[in-house]
Amino acid sequence: PASKECIATLPDMNVSETNDAIETANLSLSAWQSFTAQARCEIVNKIYVLMNVYQEQLARIITAECGKPLAEARGEVMYSASFFKWFAEEGRRLYGDIIPTNKEDRRILITKEPVGVCGIITPWNFPSAMIARKLAPALVTGCSVVIKPPDLTPLSALALAEICEEAGVLPGVVNMITSKQNFRQVGQELCENKSVRKMSFTGSTEAGMTLAQQCSTTLKRMSMELGGNAPFIVFEDADIDAAVKGAIASKYRNSGQTCVCTNRFYIHKKVMNEFVDKYSKEVQKINVGHGYSDNIQQGPLISQKGLDKVQRHVTNAKENGAEVIVGGNKVNVDGLAGDTFFEPTVMTGINPSMTMYREETFGPVSGIIAFEDDEQVIQYANDTDSGLASYFYTKDLSRAFRVSEQLDYGMVGVNSGLVSTEIAPFGGVKYSGMGREGSKYGIDEYVNIKYTCIEGV
Repeated sequence: PASKECIATLPDMNVSETNDAIETANLSLSAWQSFTAQARCEIVNKIYVLMNVYQEQLARIITAECGKPLAEARGEVMYSASFFKWFAEEGRRLYGDIIPTNKEDRRILITKEPVGVCGIITPWNFPSAMIARKLAPALVTGCSVVIKPPDLTPLSALALAEICEEAGVLPGVVNMITSKQNFRQVGQELCENKSVRKMSFTGSTEAGMTLAQQCSTTLKRMSMELGGNAPFIVFEDADIDAAVKGAIASKYRNSGQTCVCTNRFYIHKKVMNEFVDKYSKEVQKINVGHGYSDNIQQGPLISQKGLDKVQRHVTNAKENGAEVIVGGNKVNVDGLAGDTFFEPTVMTGINPSMTMYREETFGPVSGIIAFEDDEQVIQYANDTDSGLASYFYTKDLSRAFRVSEQLDYGMVGVNSGLVSTEIAPFGGVKYSGMGREGSKYGIDEYVNIKYTCIEGV
């Protein structure tokens, strides 16, 4: 995306090849499930080890195809690897139950079994991590997978498939379908093919709704992490310096192109000037450039389409009375032919009539709104169909509990701008999806509970 150069050519696969991959995944199930849980977990742990060994190569692939600074890309590789380590440990503890009987000659057993073949569709903004969060629990439980990586960033997925092979994952267990022109048909086949028993998707709410409708024809298990519209609230008693630091982390990571990036900043009127002043000064320190360059904190947007959306949001806000404090324009980077760089931007005077208030900008633009009291800002924050991540800063313990309980979101960061970790459940409510990834809860998305009743004992 930085230079718009072609870095690789891949096959544009179709429905027929998707069917072949599904059949291969289905045929591999019995052999993969014959491994003990310990044996599968040892293989998955080796994936973690190999990702550490190949960290630099994997990071450079991410930067090349996604554009994020190399330091961020290295961090993504380690974040991805953490899921393989976590589930390699968690997979050993996939316990069942023995339920106390209601009849003398009866025994009641509960076991957890793999769902089967899983379809996985992932986005471009975290080309390695979004696959890892889904693939790791699938492998340890004994599932096989057919993965459709994004056409903008497929190389990280293919590199991960090679690492799985090197680690000892059986042939046919991990399958990749690269597709661009046929991506809708490929996605539909994954949803409607009876051999696929689960669909896991990360992407837009609109695409998720379409896939859910398609999955309904075969009553598939689904887990979906969809779009966000995250609020970031700074109360009058907050540590402003800490809030500024958290806001930078929450907003400008990956050029603002994450589903948990702050999209609406609500700042109490009493601290509005102080926050905007300090925040703007920190935003001005962000260096924009090619991800391979030194001392770069922000790379390009993923495409011209992405940049056009950011520019449209900024223009709409300006036309409706918002003020640009920092940035607000495209930026040229010397030596690059691309046209996908946008200045880190801060705007005040944002209101609900503006496009950026209602839509996820997915870019490096901070829209700031003033508020006066707790009840008002909670109403503002919840006034969206999305419900993925939310953030707020306060020193008041009572307020911390009260507000976190009232925010209608799947994840709440209290005095923290970064909440993602492999040990905690990641996911949203409302139009932001269903199911959870990571943590002890994430493995349950890939198993069925079986009840066995034995009589005549």
